[in-house]
This record gives sequence, structure tokens and C-alpha cells, in this order.
Amino acid sequence: MGFLRTVLGDISSSDAGVCYAHEHLIIDPSFTTFRYPDFLLDSVEKAAVDVGEFRAAGGKTLVDSMPCGGGRNASKLAEVARRTGANILCPTGLHLAKYYAPGHWGERLAAEELSEIFLEEIEHGIDGADLNGPTIQRTTYRAGLIKVATGENGFTPRDEKIFEAAVAAHRSSGAPILTHTEQGEWGLEQVEFLRSLGASLGHVVVSHTDRKPDPVYHKELLSTGVMLEYDSAFRWKAEGNPTADLVAEMFASGYRGQILLGMDAARRSYWKSYGGKPGLVFLLQEFVPQLKSRGLSPSDIDSIFIENPARCYSFDDR
Repeated sequence: MGFLRTVLGDISSSDAGVCYAHEHLIIDPSFTTFRYPDFLLDSVEKAAVDVGEFRAAGGKTLVDSMPCGGGRNASKLAEVARRTGANILCPTGLHLAKYYAPGHWGERLAAEELSEIFLEEIEHGIDGADLNGPTIQRTTYRAGLIKVATGENGFTPRDEKIFEAAVAAHRSSGAPILTHTEQGEWGLEQVEFLRSLGASLGHVVVSHTDRKPDPVYHKELLSTGVMLEYDSAFRWKAEGNPTADLVAEMFASGYRGQILLGMDAARRSYWKSYGGKPGLVFLLQEFVPQLKSRGLSPSDIDSIFIENPARCYSFDDR
């Protein structure tokens, strides 16, 4: 039986329950929030309100996706977990360069040095100062996944180095990998590069791909064996819901075991507790009925929220 590594300790994959696959629960003051003030999500109390609603609606596990140096706070995530009873996974890794000040160590260090940093956080504990120095303040909260990203123009030399470091840490530890795509683009290139580095593609989650709702593109991605995470269900403004249509078509095409859902609610304006909407319960209370109206069964819904995340976010026994 596999396991998921949460901030409060390892749990059996069978105990993960209903899981949102890509979230932002805490983003502390940082260069990220300096550039994007609406990203500031620094309140444990407010996070616990929305996460509490998620729990009351039947949710159990949340995958946070803010990696090193971008406002991550594992201690706050652990407190949210204690207050709500939710299982919370916290990543190591690095996001896009735009979320860091010029000259950040992610630009300067070699792939081998980055991989060592990621491994230390997976195996021994996340830094309490979010690796902002000057010393390491190792916590007891260990990272449960590795986050990497590419931007709108695809791979930069910095991104390639970070992907190399992530796969090295993944191969050594078995930790799953979560990728960010900008508007769903460059997913195929990400997967091919990860494959060339020796990543276990069943433990790779490619995020935000429904922002490019082209069924042909999605089938090509899924044919590689990776997982796709969709999180635009509440973002579409026009008639219909391309995310719901994509889910239905991918299930009809035989990819039932590779689809995940999340909110990626990285703005105050998306959280009820900060005065925004629709809140974390949107997927369970409003989107699931849309999926059922498109022919998905209760068993299909369980695949999306329970079986698929429990499998892909478990540590790969290599």
C-alpha cells in the first residue's frame, strides 16, 4: 500500500478520501504578494473557515502548491490541518521566475544543489523561513511533492535546470511531481522532457491544462500516462463549461484513471472567508452536479476525487 506525505505525517493512500489536487491555502507576505497583492492568503483563521466548509461537504485532502520561497509556510498549513482535520500536502520545488526577486538562488544554484535542497525538505523537513535565509530553520513538516513550472514561452535554461533537479529528487525519494503550465501550454514538452530524465509519468500531474480546452491536445497528453489536473471549472464566464465538457469527453475516451480536479484558488477574491467567491466548496457542491448531468456516474466521481489522486500523489516505490 502506498502512502501520501502530509504536513502532519505519512498516511496510507487508502485514507486520503476526497482530494482537491491543486490548491493555495497559505501564501505569506513575499516577493510574490508584493507583485500580486491579491495572492496574499496569510490567515490561518480564514483558511480554516473555507477548509472547514470543504470538510463538511465531504472533502478530506488538499494538495497545496506553493513551493520554496514564494510565500510558503508549512507551520501555518500544519495548523490549518490540526484545526480542520484535513490532510494537507506541502510542496518543495520552485515556481516561475516571476515569483522571485532578481538574483534569487533558484537562478544561481546548479541542478545538483537544487536537488539536494528538495531532497532535504522531502526527507528531513521544510525550512521554517521558506529558504529565504540566512540560515536553515528545519521544521518537522516534510514536503509531500515537488512543484515545477514553465511559462508562456516554454522552457528557459533556469526551468530546465529545475526540472532536472526535481526528477533527480523524485527518483531518489519517490515523491510525486506537480507541474504548472501557463494557460495549459507546453504540456507535451514538459512530459517529453520529464520522460527523457527518467520520471515515473504515473506520478506526474500536469496542471491547468483545461485552460486550453482542445480535446485532441488532452488525449495526446493522456496517452503518455501522465495525470491531468483541471481547475478552471469556476473561471469560465460564457455559456456552458468547457472543463465539464472535457472531463466527460476524456472519460468517454477511456482516460477515467488520469483526471484530477482542483480549484487553484490563489486569490483572496476566490475565498469566502476573505469576502470573495465561490469558495472551496464549489467543486463538490456546484460542479459535481454538472458532471453528473453529462453522464458521469458516482463511481466516475470517486475516480476523480478519491482513486486517482490517492494513486498519483502516493510516493513511487522505485
